[in-house]
Amino acid sequence: MVNNPFSYQRKSINPYRSFLRSCLEVSKRVLWDIDPLSWESRTQLLHLKDKYVNEKAVIICNGPSLLKSNLSNLNGIYTFGLNKINLLFDKSSFRPSSIVCVDPIIFYQNLDFFKTTEIPLFLAHEFSKSNLQHNNNIYIYSSFLNTFSFAQDCSWNIGNCGTVTYTALQLALHMGFRDVAIIGCDHSYKTRKTFGSIEITAEKDINHFHPNYTKSGDKWQVSNIAGMELGYSIAKAAYEFNNGRIINCTEGGYLETFPRMSLEDWLVN
Repeated sequence: MVNNPFSYQRKSINPYRSFLRSCLEVSKRVLWDIDPLSWESRTQLLHLKDKYVNEKAVIICNGPSLLKSNLSNLNGIYTFGLNKINLLFDKSSFRPSSIVCVDPIIFYQNLDFFKTTEIPLFLAHEFSKSNLQHNNNIYIYSSFLNTFSFAQDCSWNIGNCGTVTYTALQLALHMGFRDVAIIGCDHSYKTRKTFGSIEITAEKDINHFHPNYTKSGDKWQVSNIAGMELGYSIAKAAYEFNNGRIINCTEGGYLETFPRMSLEDWLVN
């Protein structure tokens, strides 16, 4: 099936619909800005600004190829785990430096873990009402108004292109990392539905590193591959503007926006 990047859009653009959505978004933003948690998170983000200049970071995606990467090589490297990276923990002693999650479906499926982990979390601001008790959680704000924006300073807003990897790339640049590797990004999803649709896992998950990443009957939203590639191109330009680079160290997969290198070679070059 062709992944039509316009399948979710109407053929014409109604300016009044966009205006009303924008007004609603502004009102939601005002409510977030007067929430004490927004100020706490903004303060934490400001403390992280450029904290890791001249250091490397790895963004650990959740594709099947992740199982081919040797995570034991990452000792001493700052790592961003994504979404349900915790499903790897029973087979590995590896633990990421932080975890990023902005998808509400995934967040609530994994809520029990997020409530108990001591690993610092970067979460969408909507999840601030979930009564997570850890002081090291940081809530970040994004909306449809920020689509395909790329924040070099994440303390107010982040951009959104439909993948948590894009969120992690913005956080990494904000924190000062200029040399970032991506692993486990297969950039391919086996589904018969068009992006934006809600898919139901039938038996076992074949799109992620763990067969129970989404269990039988679980929902997941089909990704917009074309939109993700546009976002990755924007991220690549942002890093290059800041004298940085993004390297794809995934074993295989279909992401060709970034130059490729083995993880072992990237660690020493």
